[in-house]
Amino acid sequence: MTTHWQAIVLDDTDSADRAELRRLRDDPTIEFLDTLSVQREGLARLTPPPPQEILDEPMRWVHYPWRRTVVATLGPAAFRRLRLDRNRNKITAEEQDRLSTLKIGIVGLSVGHAIAYALALDGVCGALRLADFDEIELSNLNRIPATLLDLGITKPIVAARRIAEIDPYLPIEIDDRGVTAESADSFVDGLDLVIEECDSLDVKLLVREHARAHGVPVIMETSDRGLLDVERFDLEPERALFHGLLGDIESSTLKGLSTHDKVPYVLALLGADDLSARMAASMIEVDRTTTTWPQLGSEVGLGGASVAGAVRRFGLGQKLESGRVRIHIDEHLDALAVPTGDVHIDGAVSPLSADESTTATASSFDAIADAANRAPSGGNVQPWHITVSEGSIALEVDTHRTSGLDVAYRGSHVALGAALFNARVAAADRGLVGQPKIRTNGDTAQITLSLTDGTDTDLAAKYPRVLSRVTNRNLGTPRPFDDATRSALSDAADAEGTRLALVTDRDAIERVADIIAESDRIRYLTNSLHSEMISELRWPGQADPNTGIDVHALALDPTDLVKLDVSRRSDVMALLHDWDAGVALGEDSHERIMSSSGLAVTIVSGDTPADFVRGGSGTQNVWITAEEHGLAVHPASPVFIYAHEPAEFDELSAHYAQALAQLKEQFESIVGIDTGESIALVLRLSHTDETAVRSRRRTRSHVAEEPVESGAVPQN
Repeated sequence: MTTHWQAIVLDDTDSADRAELRRLRDDPTIEFLDTLSVQREGLARLTPPPPQEILDEPMRWVHYPWRRTVVATLGPAAFRRLRLDRNRNKITAEEQDRLSTLKIGIVGLSVGHAIAYALALDGVCGALRLADFDEIELSNLNRIPATLLDLGITKPIVAARRIAEIDPYLPIEIDDRGVTAESADSFVDGLDLVIEECDSLDVKLLVREHARAHGVPVIMETSDRGLLDVERFDLEPERALFHGLLGDIESSTLKGLSTHDKVPYVLALLGADDLSARMAASMIEVDRTTTTWPQLGSEVGLGGASVAGAVRRFGLGQKLESGRVRIHIDEHLDALAVPTGDVHIDGAVSPLSADESTTATASSFDAIADAANRAPSGGNVQPWHITVSEGSIALEVDTHRTSGLDVAYRGSHVALGAALFNARVAAADRGLVGQPKIRTNGDTAQITLSLTDGTDTDLAAKYPRVLSRVTNRNLGTPRPFDDATRSALSDAADAEGTRLALVTDRDAIERVADIIAESDRIRYLTNSLHSEMISELRWPGQADPNTGIDVHALALDPTDLVKLDVSRRSDVMALLHDWDAGVALGEDSHERIMSSSGLAVTIVSGDTPADFVRGGSGTQNVWITAEEHGLAVHPASPVFIYAHEPAEFDELSAHYAQALAQLKEQFESIVGIDTGESIALVLRLSHTDETAVRSRRRTRSHVAEEPVESGAVPQN
């Protein structure tokens, strides 16, 4: 396959060129095109008339070997004068001459092709240096104006040929090996400006390292919402690369990263909140339902126009500071309005410590109440009122601190049962025994724990664990439970009138992982559940630090933390809902379940508020016992856990009600739930050496404050 890419300009007045023209004319496969008379007529009509020396300039013949064609055209000065005449006065003749001195390098010839062509169209450069190692593939033809005849040809050759066909006089150098550590310095040397549009993060940084060393500015256009970046290394020789968004990282650090590992750096550069909803949603789908990042030819074309505008400013010494801007066509189209006028024409928070200001006071009863307040709850919302009176502790559900997942307040009652268990343990530590009395008031339970002198050494021994209990969401290493651990966990549930189903078979764990991952996907894609979940995550700098879950407690790697940041956006979730996509939204849960040594499912007979209170006490005892045996505990209950009736699945998610019901049926079949039984909670039990980050909580002095509506994420 021919690799010719330069137009061969032949002057009929030169003897060697005349000989070459005779040879070409003798070749029957070569076509000659001559529209010179029409070109001369166009030149003569220009206003103001060109000087006589331009009118009299000898013509040229241009040979395009890849087209097997020779074209008659005006000489270089006349050609430029006529071709660029329509630029005036967007660009004046004087400005055009000034811009024609620029030598510009372009790295990456997908978006870079559109930019190079736009620069050539506008005539705003005097020479181009193009670098890319990649070849044209069929999938490139949605955004690169190549053809089927160009498949298999390197991108810089295709771009150079296309430019040569509009301006054979524009000097072009190409390097179809791309830019490497060995060639970067020579590529940048001698350039006035570098335009960087490559895909490789390490090369992006490499180009900037050498551009800064040579004092050459860099422009980059990212074809999502028209992002344009300018780095004026010519004016700021010490300027941080990429505006400092990646810190002091070096190009060698980024070399060879997988698509997965690139995500944190890409999002650091582009900003999760600043991506278009469709791009952000597509990022979640990469390697699942789409091959790679999407690009539209129309947006690439807009990028070419944006960069050409920036180049004009640079070349003319106009204002072009370092920084970034978005030139987003959709935002401008959203601003369409009827024109008005006088004339009308018809027609990372740091990890939080365990000290949560809930240290026991001098009063035993206050200390007992504070221990109750340490209980886990969905999303760390602490859905209770705790009242101390002479000889008793009263606990009741705070119905304002609930969410869509908390169907019939069943989750709140499980939390209330855990608080009750903590209160009994703290009482036993102080030589008191508690006799709880549960009564129902409408849909909720009210508990009175009457305390009298007495001993319960087994409960009292658990008090240190009550104070140190924590949710550990870190990945684990699956290992079998020994018989003593299995027995202790089962006994802990039985002691509180709760049954324990311990899932340890790896096939069963994988099936549960699939179910919970799909349940989480549905949660993200259901608007009400998504907004509640996101409302409970506490990001650095956010208000209300004493409720909800610190994102650092989620034990996410940088890539998944970035994905979570993107997943906060309701517009992104709406698109994934419309596409019935978002498999990646459940992958974190799937991975964590698969890293578990087993799943502890606490089960009670019945479905009254009192039954779920009992289930909460049993769950808390299992949790503390698991930690006593060196296990990390992480609640991993699926969305459907507290929905029992068809109407309740509709209440959770009307669109996915049937799917959730089917998932619950599958889950209960795996776990072994009998008729008349209800699940209290699902605990992920893991072997891990990783330390958990504890989320803060309201002190007991705050539990009577004005309540705030809140959602639910895994318990803390």
